[in-house]
Amino acid sequence: MNKKQKKVLIRIIVAAVLVAVLWIIEEQVELANWLSFLLYLVPYLVIGYDILKKAIKGICNRQVFDENFLMAVATVGAMLLGDYREGVAVMLFYQIGELFQSYAVGKSRRNITELMDIRPDYANIEKDGKLERVDPDEVAVGSVIIVQPGEKVPIDGVVVEGSSTLNTAALTGESVPRDVKAGEEIISGCINLSGVLKIQTTREFGESTVSKILDLVENASSKKSRSENFISRFARYYTPAVCYGALALAILPPVVRMLFMGLSPQWGDWIYRALTFLVISCPCALVISIPLSFFAGIGGASNQGILVKGSNYLEALASTKYVVFDKTGTITEGVFEVTGVHEDEHCKNAEPSAYTEEQRLLITYTALAECHSTHPISHSLKRAYMQLAGQEPDMERVSDVEEISGHGVTAKVDGHTVAAGNGKLMKRMGVDYSECKGTGTVVHLAIDGAYAGHILISDRVKANAKTAMEALHRAGVKKTVMLTGDAKAVAEQVAAEVGIEEVHSELLPADKVTEVEQLLSRKKDRENLAFVGDGINDAPVLTRADIGIAMGAMGADAAIEAADVVLMDDDPSKIAKAIRIAKKCMRIVYENIYFAIGIKLICLLLGAVGIANMWVAIFADVGVMVIAALNAIRVLFVKKL
Repeated sequence: MNKKQKKVLIRIIVAAVLVAVLWIIEEQVELANWLSFLLYLVPYLVIGYDILKKAIKGICNRQVFDENFLMAVATVGAMLLGDYREGVAVMLFYQIGELFQSYAVGKSRRNITELMDIRPDYANIEKDGKLERVDPDEVAVGSVIIVQPGEKVPIDGVVVEGSSTLNTAALTGESVPRDVKAGEEIISGCINLSGVLKIQTTREFGESTVSKILDLVENASSKKSRSENFISRFARYYTPAVCYGALALAILPPVVRMLFMGLSPQWGDWIYRALTFLVISCPCALVISIPLSFFAGIGGASNQGILVKGSNYLEALASTKYVVFDKTGTITEGVFEVTGVHEDEHCKNAEPSAYTEEQRLLITYTALAECHSTHPISHSLKRAYMQLAGQEPDMERVSDVEEISGHGVTAKVDGHTVAAGNGKLMKRMGVDYSECKGTGTVVHLAIDGAYAGHILISDRVKANAKTAMEALHRAGVKKTVMLTGDAKAVAEQVAAEVGIEEVHSELLPADKVTEVEQLLSRKKDRENLAFVGDGINDAPVLTRADIGIAMGAMGADAAIEAADVVLMDDDPSKIAKAIRIAKKCMRIVYENIYFAIGIKLICLLLGAVGIANMWVAIFADVGVMVIAALNAIRVLFVKKL
């Protein structure tokens, strides 16, 4: 509880004690009317002076019709009619409701505040053998910074020295630490838990992951959902309408009774009903609880490593029925590895420790031929060689390297002419080769013009990809689709392995947009399509889909900028969790709308006919507001979803 909330709580306690004391005194002694008014005026001003002040300020600023004006008119009117106890009680319970609402907002805001803790205050630069703290904005790209145990990583980079364990909970929502060592990429916002790390920065601070995340979260509230915009418009017309309605209720019935029915006007009775009508009609429950529900939803999602850029996207997520995936880096890890070393077409795989001499020779010659290339396939061959030989490829054994675009490479290795590449290269070299029956990228090898065998390289499917698809269907998704530029056989194998229903392969970036357009034309109204991707070429599709979801930990900047939702740990199972959080949020929003409007309509009707008194009005306003606010913060509890 902050200082402002504590101050309000003290005022509530003081006012409640004063009212209780006055109540007891009135039961024992009959006080004069003017004395009762003065005595009750003290707790009234203690608890309500700020509301009166805001109401007067609103009138002066020509912004008359708000909840402060309604409370001021209702309670001042009750006091003037002699209902001192009820006038103070209305203000007292209204402030109790405001305190509950403030607490609810504070609870949801703490999730955002925890995320804000990832903001680094400084970066360590080594100068003259000593560490110097500088502003992260001052660190240039390519600089080497030092992160000691317990410090936040201030800027994205690559570890050049040291190894450590990182706490990534603030970024990803996952409590399991991550180990890093020299040569690995590291993103800002993580907390270094153990060893000292030297990191060469790859971005400026303003472009680092931590800066982008903070910017996304801080601007999330500016993008309002349809429900929030509806409530804002509703309150704009509703409040003046009920004020005029209350005025009519106070004047018209007495005038009709007096002029047309020949009865006593009973001004006091009808004015009391009008004041009750005002208290009941206060739209606080709607105006407060609806934005609070979305705020809690965004806060709860961010605490799980899911960044939603606005409540409008949270609302759209709840109606997601189609989820379209890119393959590499989304369904698969985007890390290529050798999965088979084959001497002939039979394609019998074996563990590296069980490789024959011929298989070891295939790995060695292919890796050496490819050692100058920066292609991901070449990196996978290099890793396989290092696993066998325990050392880096010796480039001095390689000469006359020629890379043939779209085919492969030729080189001299240990004096032998080596050709490593696809079937096109083998045909170009006039070498008869065996087709591989495995699924993946095939690198054929010819030594001195004779076919030696081939190596199968595949991208690893993410361990939880299959369970992620199952979770999506449980969350109400009708269909999952995969779009990829990979070969048809590879795409279909991955789709079958993880349980994706529809596959479109061998696509260019523009083709992906076309496929999404066709899917959008097939879906029904109020059904949304989400696209999940991580690459630069996914940015156009992310923008075109109803909801763009980017893999944030390793995703490209363009994809993260274009997306509406960012998954900080690249975990596809978080998509289903995001949808379920959104659905829970929308369910609570509609619960609050129906509950608040329903109770108010019933109480307004009872108040107009004189059945409901000021105590019922207090429940219809404050009680409904507290219940709606407490219901809204249920969105925060998402860990068991």
